[in-house]
Amino acid sequence: MATVFAPTANPTPAELVRRARAMIPALKARNAAATEQRVLPAETIAEMKAAGFFRVLQPARYGGYEYDPGVFSDIQMALAEGCMSTAWVYGVVGVHPFQLALFDKRAQDDVWGTDTSTLASSSYQPVGQVERVDGGFLLSGRWGFSSGCEHCNWVLLGSLVPPANAGEPPDMRTFLVPRADYEIIRDWTVFGMQGTGSHGIILNKAFVPEYRTHRAVDGFLGTNPGGSVNTAPLYKLPWAQVFVRAVSTASIGALQGALDAYNAIAASRISTNTGKATKVDPAALNASAHTQSAIYEMKTVLHRNFDEMMAHLRAGTDIPMTDRIRYRYESSQISRRCAALCDALMPLLGGRAIYMDSPVVRFWLDLNAARAHVANDPTLVGTSLGMIYLGGSAQEFFV
Repeated sequence: MATVFAPTANPTPAELVRRARAMIPALKARNAAATEQRVLPAETIAEMKAAGFFRVLQPARYGGYEYDPGVFSDIQMALAEGCMSTAWVYGVVGVHPFQLALFDKRAQDDVWGTDTSTLASSSYQPVGQVERVDGGFLLSGRWGFSSGCEHCNWVLLGSLVPPANAGEPPDMRTFLVPRADYEIIRDWTVFGMQGTGSHGIILNKAFVPEYRTHRAVDGFLGTNPGGSVNTAPLYKLPWAQVFVRAVSTASIGALQGALDAYNAIAASRISTNTGKATKVDPAALNASAHTQSAIYEMKTVLHRNFDEMMAHLRAGTDIPMTDRIRYRYESSQISRRCAALCDALMPLLGGRAIYMDSPVVRFWLDLNAARAHVANDPTLVGTSLGMIYLGGSAQEFFV
């Protein structure tokens, strides 16, 4: 089953979301194969490229649309209703054009100079070994969790650069590395989101020129080298604010997919033990109402936060730091909250709900897997936000 999209120079946001929804039946049909093979089918990536999804946050100078992040999120949530692995890969691979736009222009040209559809995966764990050399760095190490890496020709890797002078702090950076310089290790053996193909990356003393690195502090302060060529308000957004939503938003769409499956089963289910219809069970009815209301709430908060940030940037004003930490905190709660809501649906469907062919089980497993991402842990950022609310101050740079 293939989804065909007519070529369009600049599809509207509404058209992009319509295309994402049109893919849902095909994504459901491919889910089992993606799970078994631990990688998304090539046709899924090809269809997302043809639909223009990876261009949503890409600079216009490289054929991108420069749409607000809310458009990106709406596409991701629609895809997740069919397959959370697809939506996750779209989130983390599709957000990289935004970060690449923050890099030095030469790095952008390296990636998109001959093919503006080139994709990059990532792993931001600061686990690499970095050696300073003339003109740049030698980078070595093994990184995990590089979602979608088998479909990409570049990778973005996190590492700490040792201080140039004694007593100075290390410098957290993202290193941009071409496919010829690293090896993919197929080590993604997990219970959920198998289709993301989040395999490992190994490289040994790969030379990375200085201009192919992005400093975390620049993403925090908005002093990015790419700001001189990509001047739209979009690229003034703090990098972390965009990234953390890329790894939490798929959970909202997956929960909607789980709820839709739950409603379809509950509408006709009769308990073999009691003979009672689930559709008249108050607990089952309230679970449906509560979950749908929570989904609407989470979507509203997501869009409100991005709208507030974009309004500040268009007006040329700073986004208040307390708000930035709150936005980050609200994003960090999403995956755990969605997993808990899906978990509450499971026992209301009886014994059949635990079989692997249940349409709810795949969402349940995927949602619980998404909780493992460090950006989906509200503990640390919640502490920072609570300190502010209690009259203290907080040092939080991943906002």
